[in-house]
Amino acid sequence: MQRIRLRYTKRGRLRFTSHRDFQRAFERALRRAEVPMAYSAGFTPHPKVSYANAAPTGTGSEAEYLEIALTEPRDPDRLRVLLDESMPAGLDIVDAVEARTPGLADRLTASVWELRLTGVDPADAERAVAAFDAAGSVEVQRRAKNGVRTFDARPAVAHLESVTPPSAAADRPSDQPCAILRLVVRHVTPAVRPDDVLSGLRAVADLAPPVPAAVTRLAQGLFDEETGTVTDPLAPDREAAQALSTADATAAATAPV
Repeated sequence: MQRIRLRYTKRGRLRFTSHRDFQRAFERALRRAEVPMAYSAGFTPHPKVSYANAAPTGTGSEAEYLEIALTEPRDPDRLRVLLDESMPAGLDIVDAVEARTPGLADRLTASVWELRLTGVDPADAERAVAAFDAAGSVEVQRRAKNGVRTFDARPAVAHLESVTPPSAAADRPSDQPCAILRLVVRHVTPAVRPDDVLSGLRAVADLAPPVPAAVTRLAQGLFDEETGTVTDPLAPDREAAQALSTADATAAATAPV
């Protein structure tokens, strides 16, 4: 059984698709592309697809991950192209590798998020970021099934800054001022989401965007505590494939004629 790991995106209006909507679209793409899927056992077999840490509905993403199991081997790059052609524009399959190492989900320990705050002056955003960074704790509330839950959002935020990219396409172009925040959030329990960080900015600095923030996940992967960066979770599979290819080439070169 071959396992393939895929990275996909949620762009433009497709950021409003729920995780269940994506599942349905992806399963249709599997059928259209005639992917030889492995299925679960039981009375209602399902294709063996493992989703990892999906972004909340309404947020864009450049770094969503899943893994599929196949009954027949396929070239990952060719499979990616076939699946991408079968998906709606905006739900794009952008990377594929053969799974050669265990624990993809264990390598998704942090996310990099971008928040576009239309109507917020960048100077006000910088002051709010400074107040958030200086706070020892930032208590926020979230409505859950069992009522309102209060928790500290500060420890999960590894990095928060106000940035001004030279050319970033806004989801809602406007003549209004626009602040852009970049943050790295550790995946902890309870999960701290970008809207929780916004609630924290409102609590510590009274920062309240007049319109909902446009939120995009730029990356997710293993958080490097030394550098403060989030690494590519598919890199170990690529490295393992490269090592195997090198070993095969060496063995072929040294084999007796």
